[in-house]
Amino acid sequence: MRIGIDILGGDFAPDATIGGAILASKDLPADVRLVLIGDESQAKAILKKKKIPESKFDYVHAPEIIGMGEHPTKVFSQKPNSSIATGFRLLRENQLDALASAGNTGAMLVGSMFTVKTIPGVIRPCITTVLPKENGGVGLILDVGTNADCKPDVLYQFAILGNLYAKHVCNINEPKVALLNIGEEPEKGNLVAQAAHQLMKDSRDFNFVGNVEGRDLFNEKADVIVCEGFTGNVVLKEAEAFYTLMAKRGILDDYFSRFNYENYGGTPILGINSTVVIGHGISNDKAIMNMIKLAYNVAQVRLSELIRQAFQ
Repeated sequence: MRIGIDILGGDFAPDATIGGAILASKDLPADVRLVLIGDESQAKAILKKKKIPESKFDYVHAPEIIGMGEHPTKVFSQKPNSSIATGFRLLRENQLDALASAGNTGAMLVGSMFTVKTIPGVIRPCITTVLPKENGGVGLILDVGTNADCKPDVLYQFAILGNLYAKHVCNINEPKVALLNIGEEPEKGNLVAQAAHQLMKDSRDFNFVGNVEGRDLFNEKADVIVCEGFTGNVVLKEAEAFYTLMAKRGILDDYFSRFNYENYGGTPILGINSTVVIGHGISNDKAIMNMIKLAYNVAQVRLSELIRQAFQ
């Protein structure tokens, strides 16, 4: 397996990205090769400083950087030699099995949609985040930012995508799928939520357990929680803010420490024809390591192929 790492993406690149690649290489199987995509001479200089043999990695020289504030739909033509554009070209040509980046999220989404493309039948790809559960397990919520507005059939498909991800990557047996709403009753919520509930209630594609409320995010009522990206992103940022506030006040415990984004590394883009993982822009070495390991896990179970089969 070959996993491409955008070493120029992220606020602390390339030191953090290369540091994370070094950490990940210690845990990944011997037959996995990490491909460092970016300024090759810069990468080798950092490895030399850290006393890591150059032979530990493969390299693709791509010196241009897509900045965090650049327009995602323009940069692929303006910067064809950027690390992100080069990574997607390699992915499209099957020279990589997965691509991971903590760089410009919009560019990663555009590259996924227009380079490796959406799986036939999937209306809109989406991204997800992990919800640490009180019982020690994890759950998922999706979408968390890609699709601010969704129709009921899109939410139904998110349930399918989340169910497959939870089952095959998070190893949750028969995931319980729920719709995030303002009440548990089927008639609660806006028109989209009501219509989505009607679609989901008799589904044979996943185990639908009904509506859940915001207070149920971290308990055992559901393993996969579905919502549109607007609400999901608000939930994600609120969870991050509570973790930061508690850390500043020195009141973290083992449970709340699990809200640290570093533990999860990133999110795959679900519903595309390959494995693409997006990391947080502020990722440090540990977060980059976990982003790479997540890319390996998603590619290893061939999640995109499982999704393709589900949508045939």
